[in-house]
Amino acid sequence: MKKIFVRSLWVFFFVLVITGAGAFYAIWNGKIGYMPPVENLQNPISRYASQVYSADGKILGTWNFSKENRICVNYDDLSPQLVNALIATEDSRFYSHSGIDFRALTRAIIKRGLLGQKNAGGGSTITQQLAKQLYSETASSTMERMFQKPIEWVIAIKLERYYSKEQIITLYLNYFDFLNNAVGIKNAANTYFNKEPKDLTLDEAATLVGMCKNPSYFNPVRHNERCRERRNMVLHQMYKAEYITEEEFEEHKTHELKLNFHRRDHKEGRATYFRDFLRLYLTAKKPDPRNYIYGNDNQYYIDSLAWENDPLYGWCNKNKNKDGNPYNIYTDGLKVYTTIDSRMQKYAEEAVYDHVAKFLQPAFDKEKRHKSNFPYSHNLTHEQVDNIIWRSIRQSERYRLMKKDGASKEEIISAFNTPVEMTVFSYKGNIDTLMSPKDSIRYYKGFLRSGFMSMEPVTGAVRAYVGGLDFSHFQYDMVTAGRRQVGSTIKPFLYSLAMENGMTPCDETVNEQRTYNVPGSGPWTPRNAGHARIGEIVTLKWGLANSNNWISAYVMSKLNPADFVYMLRQFGIGDRNIHPSPALCLGPCEATVAEMVSAYTTFANYGIHTLPLFVTKIADSEGNVLAEFQPRMNEVISEKSAYEMIYMLRAVVDGGTAGRVRWRYKIEGEIGAKTGTTNNNSDGWFMGFTPQLVSGCWVGGEDRDIHFGGMAMGQGATMALPIWAAYMKKVYADKSLPYSSEAKFKMPEDFDPCTGQSTHHNDSTAVDKDEFEQVTD
Repeated sequence: MKKIFVRSLWVFFFVLVITGAGAFYAIWNGKIGYMPPVENLQNPISRYASQVYSADGKILGTWNFSKENRICVNYDDLSPQLVNALIATEDSRFYSHSGIDFRALTRAIIKRGLLGQKNAGGGSTITQQLAKQLYSETASSTMERMFQKPIEWVIAIKLERYYSKEQIITLYLNYFDFLNNAVGIKNAANTYFNKEPKDLTLDEAATLVGMCKNPSYFNPVRHNERCRERRNMVLHQMYKAEYITEEEFEEHKTHELKLNFHRRDHKEGRATYFRDFLRLYLTAKKPDPRNYIYGNDNQYYIDSLAWENDPLYGWCNKNKNKDGNPYNIYTDGLKVYTTIDSRMQKYAEEAVYDHVAKFLQPAFDKEKRHKSNFPYSHNLTHEQVDNIIWRSIRQSERYRLMKKDGASKEEIISAFNTPVEMTVFSYKGNIDTLMSPKDSIRYYKGFLRSGFMSMEPVTGAVRAYVGGLDFSHFQYDMVTAGRRQVGSTIKPFLYSLAMENGMTPCDETVNEQRTYNVPGSGPWTPRNAGHARIGEIVTLKWGLANSNNWISAYVMSKLNPADFVYMLRQFGIGDRNIHPSPALCLGPCEATVAEMVSAYTTFANYGIHTLPLFVTKIADSEGNVLAEFQPRMNEVISEKSAYEMIYMLRAVVDGGTAGRVRWRYKIEGEIGAKTGTTNNNSDGWFMGFTPQLVSGCWVGGEDRDIHFGGMAMGQGATMALPIWAAYMKKVYADKSLPYSSEAKFKMPEDFDPCTGQSTHHNDSTAVDKDEFEQVTD
């Protein structure tokens, strides 16, 4: 009987072994359960957020609009304390097994499975945990989890065959979700401690490793003391494994759990408008006129030119990744190296915010807040204001959803007029209030908007880009998306055409109002804001420096309006609906801040127009360069005309409408500039350039009928110039930047602005026009 029992045990054992081996074989080959293919095992983490780098090596942000926002780090970028803490806590024999720790597994089966000791520790190795994270769905029952375990064992063994121990550690930490939108160790270190993984202290490393057991339960933000106890347990495990001494353990376990927490959000941080612009620019598809709303043919034309001429526009859809699919900036882990300088971006954002939010907005509120037409001009009737608001309502997402759901006109009107609890933005902090959706739209229209961009005239590198004051609440980009009337900032383009046609800065005319006969339109008599030197003989230089409309109209009368339209195209102004009329000399056409700043590079670059360069190169997640980008240029005016324009535009600062650059803001050095103000003070512009930087700013309301009531506050010299001045003062004060107020325009020393001639021409001071790519329509 005893022999039969022993024989039965052996038979059972052999059957068990054969069954186990068969199951192992079936799992290994994918006959039972899911076994990832070899290529998947060799590249288990295929989804990494793309990173946006500044020119000075800072990470501006990441592109991730899903949970998969992890950023890849290498083993060398991990703190040794972090690695030691993970091994000591999760897998003390990590370096001695091949994926399965049979000793720990046996202990777990006996103590946890048979004896029910919940605190006996688990049997899963780090490699098994990685296999679970990568390939196992959340089990809905204990039985399902039991079936998952053997599959994870096999995957763990395969992972150990393909990867070194260091690589497995790195994969594990790169993949783990630490909550609060911190996927992967790089995001976790940044989110909880504002550090890189390699800079984590012992306490910080132990805290993050402690979260690996259950990040929700040991969330340091919500459960600080609980997480501290877990951290101390990790420290104790490190002491047991002899990674730290007893003295170190006793010291660190008494420390408080201190965080430097900030939740990662693509709507926050530096250059938010720029990052979003770049995201849309890179992922743009080939323009299809069917995708553009009626009347937006101008944007279709601009986008079509960009698709054909700009390699960066639509780059993701023009190029394929290694799988043969278009690049995905949310999952392919691209590294996008931009031209933005993080220091200059900071100065630009501060300049815009300080002037608009702290000075202009309070002044605007004081003037408008208690007016019945707030925030609109008193020239409008209540009915006109209401029509403008309802036009905005019809463009809102709430309106579109209600229409889609079949709501009647009366139901929609009622919904927008019914007060509800809401939180609204203010510069002093969000406000909880009771307000109707209609009134909230009107409330937000009361905030002034602004756009600012700064770029180098020769390289085209865009160093600062501010599309607005708060991306979370005002996402419309006033650098590249918003088009506004340019006013008097158009005049340098007119004078450039005049110089090209033989006029000089010293040409004279009488400063008087004239009436011009416009074919097909009748007489046109331009008005002038200033009253200086009426009836006197003045030079063209004086006319431009003082932004005199009568002199501009006189110059326009000597030129062909169609030639002026062509000249504007060469300067890069993208408005295709420009009508060739004499009134064009006063700036009724529209342009973006980016177009205007780019256009003014023509003067600082001696006749060569440089398009904005936003990105220098794109690399994959391993650092392999996929694309590089160069500045694109086209010749607009001759060097002689450029010298004449620099001469006249410097006079705008040295005694003209931008004189406060000198007497109020005390900025020294050679500067050319132009102020601009449109009718009713709807738009305030300032364009300023030095030999090294061209920068421009626009300030105004969301709608043209939102503006200051008087010229004192509404002119470009008050609304926009101070932003440029504050920015340049900070740039010049930062000696780590390569920009100096001592920089000089490279003009011939004996250049005569009255004749446009020089006795000796120094070719080394000019840009060789033939070496650059020509950009044409």
